[in-house]
Amino acid sequence: MRPFAYQRATDASSALQALAAAATGNSTLTEASVQPLAGGTTLIDLMKLDVMRPATLVDINPLAAAWSAINLDGGNLRLGALARMSDVAASQDVQRNYPVIAEALRLAASAQLRNMATLGGNVLQRTRCSYFRDVSYADCNKRNPGSGCAAMEGFNRSHAVLGMSERCIATYPGDLAQALIALDAAIEITGKSGVRTMPFAQLHKAPGDTPQLETTLSPGELISAFTISGRWPRSVYLKARDRQSYEFALASAAVALDVQNGVVQDARIALGGVATIPWRAREAEAQLRGQKFDDGLAQRAAEAAFAGAKGRKHNAFKIALGQRVVARALHQAAAMEV
Repeated sequence: MRPFAYQRATDASSALQALAAAATGNSTLTEASVQPLAGGTTLIDLMKLDVMRPATLVDINPLAAAWSAINLDGGNLRLGALARMSDVAASQDVQRNYPVIAEALRLAASAQLRNMATLGGNVLQRTRCSYFRDVSYADCNKRNPGSGCAAMEGFNRSHAVLGMSERCIATYPGDLAQALIALDAAIEITGKSGVRTMPFAQLHKAPGDTPQLETTLSPGELISAFTISGRWPRSVYLKARDRQSYEFALASAAVALDVQNGVVQDARIALGGVATIPWRAREAEAQLRGQKFDDGLAQRAAEAAFAGAKGRKHNAFKIALGQRVVARALHQAAAMEV
C-alpha cells in the first residue's frame, strides 16, 4: 500500500470541502487523489492491491449520527447511507416490509464485513474482475482507459452476459443494489451545491465507451440516503454462487410481487451477477403483469429476462442459470404469506 494522508471530517460541510479540494471534472475513481472512508471494506482492499491510489482519505464516519437512521414513516422507507449493512438487515421493519433488502444484505460478504460496511459504500463497490484487480494485467479499460479488455478472450467465467460493450464485460458485484433498483428506490446526494435526489436506477453507468466512469456522481459528492415509496412484503432475494458463504453471485434475482387472487398486479425483477450494472428486467416484468401466476408464466418471464444476453467462452452457462434463479425467485415470492 502506498503512503496516504488521513483527515477526519467533523460534519458534512468539512467532508465535502476536503473531498472537493482535489476533485476535477474528469477524474475517475481510480485516479481521484482524495477518497471518502467509511467502512473501508472495498477501498482499503483495492489500495492494498495498488488499484486505487488516493493521496488522502477523508474519514466520514462522524457523519453517521445524521446519516445512519433507519426510518419507516407511513408507507415510505428511508435508509441513511452510513447505516451499517448488519443493522439494516436486522431491522424488524425492513424484514417485515422489505424482505428482499434484508435478504440481499444478509447474503452479502461475511458477518464481520457486514458489521463494518455501509449502505453507501456497498452500492459503490467496484468489480471483482481479476483483470481489473491485478495490476500486472495492463489491458483493463476500467483501470487503464484505452488499453483493452483482457477478459474478452481471457478467463471470463464470472463476467457479464448483459449490458456489456466492446470495451468492458466486468460484472457489477453487489447484492443490495438489485433490491434497490427493483423497488424503484431513490437516492439523496449531498454535494457542495446542496442536496439533490435522483432515481437509484440512474446511479450506475453502463460501460459503453467509458467503462472507467462507473457512476453519475459528480466529483466530491456523497450519497447521504436511500428512499423507497410503498411497502413490498412479498419480495425475495435469491443468490446462486459457488459456495454458500462469503461469495459473490454467479446469478441472483431480486423479485417483488403484488398478487391478488392469484393474478399478478405488479412485478419488479432485478438481476445480479450477470450484468455490468444493477440490471432491471423490465421485459420479464411485462410478461407477468395482469396474468395468473403459474409455472409456465414464471418460465416465460425468466426467459424474457435474458432475451438479450450474450455468453462467452466460459460464462455462457450463466444464461440458463440466471433463468432458473429468476423462475425460482418468482415462485418463492408468489408463495409468500403476507
